[in-house]
Amino acid sequence: MAEKELRSPVGGAGAGYLLEFRETGVYITIFPDSNGILFELSDIRQILQECGVVDYDVVSLARIVRESSGEAHKLSDSFLSPEEMKALLEGEKKPEGEAAEEAPLSEEEAALAAIPADIIVEISRDRMQATVRFDTRKGKGLRSVSDIQEALEAKKVVFGINLNAIKKGAQALNPFVAAQGVPPQHGENAVIERKFDLGVKGRPVIDKYDRVDYKNLNLFVLVKKGDVLAVRIPQTQGVPGRNVLGAEVMARNGRPLPLPLGKGTAQQGENTVIAAIDGQIVDSKNKIAIDPHLVIKSSVGVGTGNIDFDGSVEIKGNVEAGFMVKATGDIEIGGVVSGGDVHGRNVFVSGGVNGMGRGQVTADADVRVSFAENARIEAGQDIYISDVSLHSNIRAGRHIYVEDRRGQITGGLAAAGEEIRANVIGNQACVVTNISVGIDPTLQNKYNHACNEYKETKKRLTEITQMLNTLSKIDVSKLPPQRVEQINSLTRSQFPLVGKLKRQEAEIAAMAEELSHMKNGKVSASSIIYPGVRITINSLKKNIQSELQRCTLTVQEDEVTVGLYDG
Repeated sequence: MAEKELRSPVGGAGAGYLLEFRETGVYITIFPDSNGILFELSDIRQILQECGVVDYDVVSLARIVRESSGEAHKLSDSFLSPEEMKALLEGEKKPEGEAAEEAPLSEEEAALAAIPADIIVEISRDRMQATVRFDTRKGKGLRSVSDIQEALEAKKVVFGINLNAIKKGAQALNPFVAAQGVPPQHGENAVIERKFDLGVKGRPVIDKYDRVDYKNLNLFVLVKKGDVLAVRIPQTQGVPGRNVLGAEVMARNGRPLPLPLGKGTAQQGENTVIAAIDGQIVDSKNKIAIDPHLVIKSSVGVGTGNIDFDGSVEIKGNVEAGFMVKATGDIEIGGVVSGGDVHGRNVFVSGGVNGMGRGQVTADADVRVSFAENARIEAGQDIYISDVSLHSNIRAGRHIYVEDRRGQITGGLAAAGEEIRANVIGNQACVVTNISVGIDPTLQNKYNHACNEYKETKKRLTEITQMLNTLSKIDVSKLPPQRVEQINSLTRSQFPLVGKLKRQEAEIAAMAEELSHMKNGKVSASSIIYPGVRITINSLKKNIQSELQRCTLTVQEDEVTVGLYDG
């Protein structure tokens, strides 16, 4: 049966300590310093005094604070109520303007008052603070300023001494901070300041009359030779501090950073990165590179052959059947893709895609086309079709948008990880049209693989830790050198595994967040969905039997439901 609480607990795991006032006494818990919270004995004693706990063993309290085990320990049999604390404090004060009447001292109290209290100097764990306390068990007499100074000197406290605090502390037996060190000032790390913004990519150009030019989508962020790409702000040196014992406390210097020099860039001076050629910016965080921009003024066909380019490509004409265009950067096609293969980071086709039962358009990020007919299109992120998708197989990791002009999806398959939006889905002839939204299978596979790798890494780290715990009980000096080297190798192997675990945790969290958004898949039609359309949302299916006007389909309570259009 749980003990009855005599008053509400004070503190908690977040505060780093917990005081519990039970029937059997006062219990204290000091939690481990995993959050970087370090308690000094003086801090806990001040808290105890404020809570009315005055009768306890200081030595036992010091041990409890030092161990910080997270377990409850009984500290005292009793505590003072707020009324008792108030009476005690008021009894120690004299009324203003007159002397308070004092009860005559007993012989024992008079003897204690005649004996000076013992001076205790406590130095904090980081040696940045010295606190003076008084032990009144053997005597309650006041000590002089010189007595306190001598006690500090005996503890080798020589720096940051506060004489005013000592003078004030000598007038009473209350604890006070007698010396305070100067903490070190750590240096600032170097910073790379980029002079460009890749966030403008994909935003249509707005002219001086505030008109949006949807044919100029800023798919390329280009620079000229000599343009400044990034500037390094160098690291700063730390300023040492000094503790109360007079010792210098070293400061950390800021960490340097290498210049993010990539392909097509050059260093100017000590801290500047510039473009060495004309081209497109490719930023991989650690390095900034410039991709040259390839312009083909004709169609890709017999006259050019296949295109496989390390950079971005602009094609003024068409991509003919049977030919391939592959680029590490973005691809912009002014004409149509007629049965050709196109693969790039982003793909923009002004004239649309006529698959002709062959060829495919794929992009690591987005695909933007005017129309799709008998085409296969895949995008890692979004697909934008400005007119219609007819009998095509289109798949996007996130969204499919078919909302401009006719904005119609008829026949074939349209699948997206999160959402499909169109004006019209299906047609009056009830042609079978498959619509699917939900989890992106590519991302799901990557997530599962990352989770498995994380489990293996954690298992390996646990095995190493257990082996080292076992070996720590062995006298290493009695082992042969080969065995000692094996132990040292095991110890060193822990650190890269810990770093790997943290990186894997961050990657898994990012993918889990992305997958959680995809679970809320939906299909929206601003005009109509015709019968013959088969909709799958998060593996739940719904066949459309009658026309649906201006609606959005989502999953609620494990069922595909039809609601009002949310556009």
